[in-house]
Amino acid sequence: MSKKEWFGEWFDSPYYHVLYKHRDHEEAQAFIDNLTDYLEVNKSHKILDLACGKGRHSIYLNKKGYDVVGVDLSSQNIEYAKQYENERLHFDIHDMRESFAHQEFDFVLNLFTSFGYFETKEEHLKAIKSVADSLKPGGIFILDFLNPYTVVHHLKPNETKRIGKIVFEISKHLSADDYIIKDIEFNDGGKQYHFQEKVKALRRKDFLDFFLEAGLSIEHIFGDYSLAPYQAEESDRMIFHLRK
Repeated sequence: MSKKEWFGEWFDSPYYHVLYKHRDHEEAQAFIDNLTDYLEVNKSHKILDLACGKGRHSIYLNKKGYDVVGVDLSSQNIEYAKQYENERLHFDIHDMRESFAHQEFDFVLNLFTSFGYFETKEEHLKAIKSVADSLKPGGIFILDFLNPYTVVHHLKPNETKRIGKIVFEISKHLSADDYIIKDIEFNDGGKQYHFQEKVKALRRKDFLDFFLEAGLSIEHIFGDYSLAPYQAEESDRMIFHLRK
């Protein structure tokens, strides 16, 4: 896999964690509480946290008593997360386009828009098929994605964020090939940096096609972290509850 892929470079950068260090942990934990209650997850189940970052969701799930494996493409993220490992919490470097373990998991969670990063439809489909392969028969996949309709409609072209001594200049636009592009520029220690985030504005129909081909059926689609029903023109999120 080429290091030129934006997520391979950006997610391994310490500046990614500087920019996003103020993310709402309470909201994230409340979402996970809602999910585990709704799905009736129990201590015998095995959970895969796909694209786990530094492992904050995996760690929280494990604190709730669950058996969790967190995987992420970033070696630095996984190196950090491994300090929290125990007999029911493990972390590995892994590319979601490849199957991690055949029919091993009761639940696979892909949370907080950790999808849509790839250049081709085939790569996105391959990732979904890899999830299906990792699930036990009857297993559940939760895919939490941005709602492209509301994100594109409310896209803020320019934004400045000062975090500590660093001033991040952020610009966003929708590309001709339907990617939401975020350019991030800043100076640190006299050196100028530029990173880019690029997420495909996948629509509901795109996902439905992927799921059908991967042999996954839709149980529900939620529109926010309180698990309210999805409404295309209004919802903040597009959260798919799927069964193998």
